[in-house]
Amino acid sequence: MSFLRTCLLGLAMAASLAACGEQEAKAPPPPARMTAEAVGYYCQMYVLEHEGPKAQIHLESQAAPVWFSQVRDAVAYMRRPDEPRDIVAVYVSDMGRAPSWGAPGEDNWIDAKAAVYVIESRAVGAMGAPEAVPFGERAAAERFVEERGGRIVALAEIPDGYVLGSPAELVATEHAH
Repeated sequence: MSFLRTCLLGLAMAASLAACGEQEAKAPPPPARMTAEAVGYYCQMYVLEHEGPKAQIHLESQAAPVWFSQVRDAVAYMRRPDEPRDIVAVYVSDMGRAPSWGAPGEDNWIDAKAAVYVIESRAVGAMGAPEAVPFGERAAAERFVEERGGRIVALAEIPDGYVLGSPAELVATEHAH
């Protein structure tokens, strides 16, 4: 009986360790620090050379994150069916902790799903398009809305047309309101 108990205990421990290993394998990678070498996926320009919030998307199939000069482009990337689907983490600049609009910070990232966003504000993103401005705290987003207008939404509530439409169409639509 002692041998059987030892074997069962060993099997239980092995199963427990295997489950632990699976959980660790599924943990998302931490956000990367934005450096001068980070290049925007769509614009192929250095991300730090542009004002406003930034984003990084981590893919299972590549070691380095995919960088975005503005958050709007990262949301579009996540929604476009022709982009890779092996996304394991998405981080956006927490503009509530940013030193300024011109300096969004190199390491003040927040999980994109946990952020709240201000859309339809007077703030313009890095490439001159309307921006989805992320905040880690709703109170900071509310202060931003008081200063620059817009409305607060969750990531899933950002309209497809806001991120997938052409910037010229969006600006014309916003000025018509």
